[in-house]
Amino acid sequence: MTLWWIGNVLFAGVIIPLVIWILNRVLEPAQQIEYYADDILDHGAQFPVHLEALGELGRTRDLARQVNSGLTRYGRALDDVS
Repeated sequence: MTLWWIGNVLFAGVIIPLVIWILNRVLEPAQQIEYYADDILDHGAQFPVHLEALGELGRTRDLARQVNSGLTRYGRALDDVS
């Protein structure tokens, strides 16, 4: 019977606090991961709004080429004047 009480005291005094301490060490990073995952989800949902303009990149490229060719002709004309 004495060994039974020693076992109960060890269990209540050592094992249970040790398990609680380990559980806290595991749960804290898990909660931080959840916070960061929610933050990524909130901000990641904003990408499609900013990506709508990608369809206009082809038109922007064409307009830049037109400006470049016009600028080249303008530079040649300035060389001819001087």
